[in-house]
Amino acid sequence: MDFRIFTEPQQGATYDDLLRVARAAEDAGYDAFFRSDHYLKMGDGDGLPGPTDAWITLAGLARETSRLRLGTLMSPITFRHPGPLAISVAQVDQMSGGRVELGIGSGWFEAEHTAYGIPFPGLGERFDQYEEQVEILAGLWGTPVGQTYSFAGKHYQLTDSPALPKPAQSPRPPILIGGGGAKRTPRLAARFADEFNIPFAPIDRASEIFAGVDAACAAIGRDPSTMIRSVAQPVVLGRDDAEVARRAANIGRDVVELKQNAFAGTPAEVLDRIGAWHEATGVRRVYLQLLDLSDLDHVDLFAAEVAAKWTV
Repeated sequence: MDFRIFTEPQQGATYDDLLRVARAAEDAGYDAFFRSDHYLKMGDGDGLPGPTDAWITLAGLARETSRLRLGTLMSPITFRHPGPLAISVAQVDQMSGGRVELGIGSGWFEAEHTAYGIPFPGLGERFDQYEEQVEILAGLWGTPVGQTYSFAGKHYQLTDSPALPKPAQSPRPPILIGGGGAKRTPRLAARFADEFNIPFAPIDRASEIFAGVDAACAAIGRDPSTMIRSVAQPVVLGRDDAEVARRAANIGRDVVELKQNAFAGTPAEVLDRIGAWHEATGVRRVYLQLLDLSDLDHVDLFAAEVAAKWTV
């Protein structure tokens, strides 16, 4: 099981805050550090000092970490055109020595688009763009050096692109697709994704979604076992109930609700919860949504008392 730290800096975090968490995660032995790609806070809180750009952040972390995988859950296709995004991701992959992964989605948070002047088409059109973008990214990265890449779609047209620069990873950085779509999302994942991620869903719903992805893979002759299954869930861990309650209060959440819907409780409780997920869904990777970025002891505690003690 891979355990990865997942942060939500739009809720209020500087680059230095994220760097401290990433270094703590690397020192504690986590597999990866991921961040959301949002420009506006959600829910309560002031979001100060304001948003940080996901790929600028990851470029900085690429030079200030040495082992962690780095990536996004998920970069909306509405934020960037596919050509410039391919360049950015390839460059950060080079800067990190081949440690980048791209989580990419269709986008959903309309308010951040209107707040920063970003067009937000209807869902059907966004998904059409999403399909084209993923195909373009894979095509640009997969084009051999010295050859060109062209694409003629409804939303994007590329003509004789040199398809440069190339990422450090070959043939390309891993692509993550996720969500709960019943038809188009599984089909797109089956064609292009190395990993399918389900965020913040109950076990029974996640099992249904993964079954749909497996069926989409089988329909095109892909072995479903070649798709990594992952989930993202909030984590609130404590050495005892009092510490769990304190950490839950710090992020404004109810302990009972967290224990029902997240990875929350004492180490024994969280190990049982992750074990239930693994048994029911076959997940091989867990993204731990860390909402209090000042609590580095939380990072160390999970690593020592859950990750280090995980056995299948």
